[in-house]
Amino acid sequence: MSNNPRPSSDSDPSSIGAAAKYAGLGFQLVGSILLFLYAGRWVDRRIGTEPLFLLLGVFTGLAASIYSMYRSLMADQRREAERQGGGTR
Repeated sequence: MSNNPRPSSDSDPSSIGAAAKYAGLGFQLVGSILLFLYAGRWVDRRIGTEPLFLLLGVFTGLAASIYSMYRSLMADQRREAERQGGGTR
């Protein structure tokens, strides 16, 4: 057993925060797809166009979620570059 006073990298608060943020992005991806899937399914049942709006819902949810992830990751990248003094183009 070691008496190392330094915490392991697994318990580093910044890595835990980053992991939580990216896990949140994953939940957002799944949630968005499911929300649009069920909305499309509901529309299909109402107007009898099975599976048209279900498929449109899935792809719309996926596209919206990927766009949101992209914006979030680019904002993180910009903040990190500014923090390091590199700035952005």
